[in-house]
Amino acid sequence: MAASWWAALAAGPAGFDAGFWAILAVKMLASAAVVVLASYAVERSGPLAGAMIATLPLSAGPAYVFLALDHPPDFLRDSAVASLPAIAATALYIVAYASLARRHGLAVALAAALGVWVAAALLLRQVAGLAAGAGATALVVLACMAAGRAIGTDAVPPARRGRPRDVAIRAGIVMLLVAGVVVAGRVAGPGAAGILAFAPVVMVSLAVILHPRIGGGAAATVLILSLPGLLGFVAALSVLALTVERLGPALGLPLALLINVAWNGAILLTHPTARPVETDP
Repeated sequence: MAASWWAALAAGPAGFDAGFWAILAVKMLASAAVVVLASYAVERSGPLAGAMIATLPLSAGPAYVFLALDHPPDFLRDSAVASLPAIAATALYIVAYASLARRHGLAVALAAALGVWVAAALLLRQVAGLAAGAGATALVVLACMAAGRAIGTDAVPPARRGRPRDVAIRAGIVMLLVAGVVVAGRVAGPGAAGILAFAPVVMVSLAVILHPRIGGGAAATVLILSLPGLLGFVAALSVLALTVERLGPALGLPLALLINVAWNGAILLTHPTARPVETDP
């Protein structure tokens, strides 16, 4: 592994072809868009709206489109299965961050949560197969939802009028994080593609943006409310893994997206939420 890292680094820019830079640009722009939209939704429409936007595959989706262009359907199937541990790890990241964010600053809460994500992703990679992976991931997410209810979602984010510079700051933070994750995935090799496609870039970005702006408790509320949306990822990835070889990527990917969007829409329509309280900017 160390040798492959050094070889990729030694290759320099020549080791990254035009397709890589296209994927990087699309993922950076898509991730920045989803986090900006989610954070605006949190501040203007309430925490659940932002949470449901944050759990749409606007960041991971482009990665799978480019994988479909460069690889056969069985590669997408294997990547979808490999992505499941990252979903479970993200649920654990959310609980770790939320449990610490109310009492500690951003640096402490985020560092601990990221440590949990890395450890969980590495451990859960040992679960082999679609059925076992999907089942284990769903159980982890459900357990984290129960833990999230115990932590509480009573801290309601205040509504604020955004400033133009906030958009640039939010977008810049996200794009830098995405660039780091995608480059790391390229250096680490194809075995990490599935996990890094669902690295918690959006959740990390939301914490970085919202924690200092609306407080750790309110930021924790947003992330806890996003936990049910992760079950939509589990369903979408499972369907993709089951259908992509028979239907092809042209049908399999839109079907997975439709499942994810329908799931989040149903949550948004059926979940009782409170609108944010107006405050001065």
